Amino acid sequence: MINHIQLKQLTHMEEVRLLDQEFARRYPWYRQRNYYETCLQENETGERLTLMAYDKGVLAGCCHLLYRSTYPYFREHDIPEINDLNVFPEHQRKGIASRLFDEFERIASQKYSQIGLGVGLYSDYGKAQRMYGKRGYVMDGNGLMYKNVPVKPGSQVSVDDDLLMYLVKELHIKA
Repeated sequence: MINHIQLKQLTHMEEVRLLDQEFARRYPWYRQRNYYETCLQENETGERLTLMAYDKGVLAGCCHLLYRSTYPYFREHDIPEINDLNVFPEHQRKGIASRLFDEFERIASQKYSQIGLGVGLYSDYGKAQRMYGKRGYVMDGNGLMYKNVPVKPGSQVSVDDDLLMYLVKELHIKA
């Protein structure tokens, strides 16, 4: 275990403001809206688990576990989805993403036999693609999805954040 990394569930509006502030500061594309407020509400209702990662006491990123995925295959097969992994650039390569995944897999293994995730297909997702393979995630066999709809052979779609390949990992259920 990496001792300088601490995980904390999103539980307060102050944390929502911190997430908004830190994402806006680092990413020009990020627009403060109500995304993290919605995440907080879904944490309170049990639909989602948002974990904030701290590196030596400094916010380093966050990630979510969706208990009911918006991806139809995961929803139909009761597969929770790891979603929206973000580790700030200055905190990458310190084991933070792995620590988040370890915790989500541990939590999911108490009730589910599989866990899944979606990953983008262009180079910005390269580090994540490699990490997921190393952790034992494999393609779910349903091919490319664009906005959670299968991409048909011969069709054209935009190569953007909505073009995903979904992966799954077998878990050993812990009683």
